Amino acid sequence: MLIRTGDTVEVRTGNSRGTRARVLSVDPAHGKLVVEGVNRVYRHIKRSQKNPQGGRLSKEMPIDASNVLLVCSACGKASRLGVAVSDDGGKTRVCRKCGGEQGQLGRSKANR
Repeated sequence: MLIRTGDTVEVRTGNSRGTRARVLSVDPAHGKLVVEGVNRVYRHIKRSQKNPQGGRLSKEMPIDASNVLLVCSACGKASRLGVAVSDDGGKTRVCRKCGGEQGQLGRSKANR
């Protein structure tokens, strides 16, 4: 999965379609990510000594990574990501629309 925590993404499907927000966490094993303000659900909390009033807690739930596109920092458009291999064997994430670099991917062979 090429999307990382802290990236800005645009939601392409669902109730929050068109929303641009920051990625809070990534679960590459299941192909899911949590996006700020997207797919919010309510958890009802019973009264207790810790929470004397009770009520509803709103939190974000994971969405599938296929439902978002990364917003390119160079061109500002939502686009797919590709991987470019440099001469020294390092990999970088690349915007498919403008070809702009989006950061390193892993470690380069020279730094191992």
